[in-house]
Amino acid sequence: MINTLAISNYRSILDVKAPMSSLNVITGANGTGKSNLYKSLRLLSRTVSDDLISALAAEGGLDSVFWAGPEIITSRMKSGEVPVQGGPHKNPKRLRFGFATDEYSYLIELGTPMPSLSMFSRDPEIKRELIWAGSKYHPSSVLVDRDGPVVKVREGRGFKVMHQHQPAYQTLFSEIGISDDAPEIAAVRNFMAKWRFYDHFRTDAQAPARMKHLGTRSPVLSESGANLAAALQTIIEIGDHEALADAVDDAFPGTSLHVSTNDEGRFYVSLQQPSMLRAIGTDELSDGTLRYLLLVAALLTPRPPALMVLNEPETSLHPDLLAPLARLIKKASDQTQVWVVSHAARLIAELKENGADPITLYRPMGETKIMGLDEWDEPSWKWATNNR
Repeated sequence: MINTLAISNYRSILDVKAPMSSLNVITGANGTGKSNLYKSLRLLSRTVSDDLISALAAEGGLDSVFWAGPEIITSRMKSGEVPVQGGPHKNPKRLRFGFATDEYSYLIELGTPMPSLSMFSRDPEIKRELIWAGSKYHPSSVLVDRDGPVVKVREGRGFKVMHQHQPAYQTLFSEIGISDDAPEIAAVRNFMAKWRFYDHFRTDAQAPARMKHLGTRSPVLSESGANLAAALQTIIEIGDHEALADAVDDAFPGTSLHVSTNDEGRFYVSLQQPSMLRAIGTDELSDGTLRYLLLVAALLTPRPPALMVLNEPETSLHPDLLAPLARLIKKASDQTQVWVVSHAARLIAELKENGADPITLYRPMGETKIMGLDEWDEPSWKWATNNR
């Protein structure tokens, strides 16, 4: 389980070290940086699929994602004695992401490339990556140290060079990550590969979840929700079918869910509601009802991920569905770490009743911060880099 998420120099986030538990709720007023915190975790997950550089390019490149304020916000700026102003940077600008668990911790640092004749000269470069044992950094706990193109791994009390020419656009989790000489890299990669993100399911008339699809066993709901029927049938056959029935009845009392196939072997979902003479298919369901079923399929997965992130799951849900959803999220958090990004007061209140301790963001001087968390209360985290 992640116990600390650390981000530096990303959009409105100058430097945040967020404590995490099994059930996390990220909230705050509009414009405080909830989406930036979500996006930073999503970018961090891209390191294992080796498309982090392209993901940053899609956001406009480093110049677009860098923190736009001054390198240091002084006490005189905060008090209003002097205007907010920049100056020459004392250290190179770096985009940094990292996380800590009780077993391993990881950080990655990206910066602008050295001048070259390449047509890809605007691509961000990976400047540093570190993996260390445990959650607290100490030089003696470092297991893998990537500095520019050179990758070293722990060997006894020292290090051995594993690779001298690691491309600046590839993370540790590329070819090196499958080497038997670096089990720590494989362990971190496998952990991160199990993160799962669900962000604004489509529920329009042409949404994939409304269509009949050829079904195969699906222990994991896809990000698009296209395999909804197959995912629900998989829960019925090899998952917690009683929890599925309870989740439907909790939201829609007296209603039962059915998964059927047509003559072509295509799966589809229907709900049999009280006093109705026929079942209602997904093409007829309201947006909120369909989205609730998608969240049910995601949260009751027979293959729980290491981390599940739900971005604004309350979208289009009727207020009466928020309490059942909160209970479902709590149940999922018993098996996997869950992160919910929300500004729905009722859902947040329901999650608090189910044991969540919300992380509330605010934005003084344009900088995203965690309310009630000062530097003395922050999790133990050190950006163990050399600023080159």
